[in-house]
Amino acid sequence: MDRIANLGSQKAVVIFSKSSCYMSHAIKRLFYEQGVSPMIHELDQDSRGKEMECALIRLGCSPAVPAVFIGGKFVGSATTVMTLHVNGSLNKLLKDAGALWL
Repeated sequence: MDRIANLGSQKAVVIFSKSSCYMSHAIKRLFYEQGVSPMIHELDQDSRGKEMECALIRLGCSPAVPAVFIGGKFVGSATTVMTLHVNGSLNKLLKDAGALWL
C-alpha cells in the first residue's frame, strides 16, 4: 500500500493501468486529449504488478485498473474519472494539481 501511495504522488497525474485493458486505454487517452502528460504504471509489465493490483483493490478499486491519482490523492477508477469529466470537475482537479495551465 505504501508503494502505491508513493508512486501515486510522484507526478500531478498518475495512472495505474494494464496495457491490455481497454478502459485503461480510454482513460489514458482522455488525459492526453486534455493536454495532460500522466505518469503511467503498467501493472502487467511490472515485476510487482500483482502486488500493486491487490493494493489497489484494497484501496477500493474494482476492477483494479485503471486507477487514477491526481495531486497525490486517489481519485478513483474509470467510472469516477468519467463522471468528473462529464460534470466539469476534472479540469479543476487537474488545474489545482498543476497538471493543466489553462
